[in-house]
Amino acid sequence: MGANVDVIVTEATPSTAAAKRATTRIPIVMATGGDAVGAGLVASLARPGGNVTGMSALTSELDGKKPELMRELKPDARRIAFIGNSRIAAEQTGFREVLKTATALGMDAIFVEAPVPEAFELAFASMGAARIDVGIVPPSTPNMDARREIVELAARSRLPVIYGSRAFVDSGGLISYGTSGAVLFARAAVFVDKILKGANPADLPVEQPTKFELVINLKTAKTLGITVPSGLLARADEVIE
Repeated sequence: MGANVDVIVTEATPSTAAAKRATTRIPIVMATGGDAVGAGLVASLARPGGNVTGMSALTSELDGKKPELMRELKPDARRIAFIGNSRIAAEQTGFREVLKTATALGMDAIFVEAPVPEAFELAFASMGAARIDVGIVPPSTPNMDARREIVELAARSRLPVIYGSRAFVDSGGLISYGTSGAVLFARAAVFVDKILKGANPADLPVEQPTKFELVINLKTAKTLGITVPSGLLARADEVIE
């Protein structure tokens, strides 16, 4: 890597992996990394062992909570779809968590392949044909970039969808549950500060978030004919009206 920089800050696992391939010398701080150990970015959370440290956002683990939230929001939901890219390990893990929770709730869960945002139109059409009741969309970088289009497709299909980032709800999506990007980047800044003061990234434990946010868009719920239970509203970190 030719750029003369002291620290690289990355967003999402693919960019961290690309930075790690490019340099083993410059410290890399993950702001919103996924499964850092599973992706081979660090040796362990407690002792990263290389030039990568930062935040692990627990995206896959949080997916297991989403069927519960959607069943609470739509009690008659029986079929749930995880719309993702099977080539992404974190999304495979996320679906396994969804499947486990869905099975415990007496729901059917299916994986709907949509490796790029352009595939979402076909994905939503196939879910309509399969009588899917609710959907899950992970917060991958391509999905985040195309969130307005994805939210519009969900609205057009009248499918209640839960997202992994509040950015989708800010764009008109129904509900999101995940880590706070603002909190993750704030913690990443602490890592950068420590490294610039001489700390070795190999010795800085990777942190996992302890704060998760639930955001609900009441306007979208009303459009879909959904009455949000008072208990769910009370637990929401933010309600958009």
